[in-house]
Amino acid sequence: MIAEFQAYCRTLTLLSDEEIERITAFAVPRTLQRGEHLLQQGQVCRHKTFIIKGLLRNYGTAADGTEYILQFSSAHQWILDPESYHLQSASKFNIAAIERTDVLQWPKAEFDTLLNEMPALNTYSQQLVSRINYTGRQRLFTTLSGTPEEKYDDFVINNPDLLSRVPLHMIAAYLGMSLKTLTRIRHAQLHR
Repeated sequence: MIAEFQAYCRTLTLLSDEEIERITAFAVPRTLQRGEHLLQQGQVCRHKTFIIKGLLRNYGTAADGTEYILQFSSAHQWILDPESYHLQSASKFNIAAIERTDVLQWPKAEFDTLLNEMPALNTYSQQLVSRINYTGRQRLFTTLSGTPEEKYDDFVINNPDLLSRVPLHMIAAYLGMSLKTLTRIRHAQLHR
């Protein structure tokens, strides 16, 4: 797991080999089984998490019990609940494995120290936050303005690898539509 993270850092960051070694020294490997939670509503998010392989979902549950998926995260992506992590407050969301998932985790105190000591890591972290904000805004706009068909088309274009890995009811929960609506859209597209 560590070697794969180091290769990722060498490819996508300006970190030196010494800095990468220092970062990985604080990493804690963890394997999640399908359905296992990385974070549950009410817990405090105390780690930054990097996914080596596998697939996680970040979701919330409405008062009526309806599940809404905010995000899918797969290999070579970071995941956490930003509000809970930064404020060290109870999370309103859950993060769970859709399939067996290997991750590396960094406790907040150690990662904050690394950010302060390494300008290149701090810059990379800020770039990630900007990219996540951009992606989130695009998703919000599509969710608010798109028809169900447009939402599904956008999902297919931007997440083709997830179609075979994510159950349809979870895709529907991500798109904010019923499974019945999603099934109707998929059926109509097959007959075009």
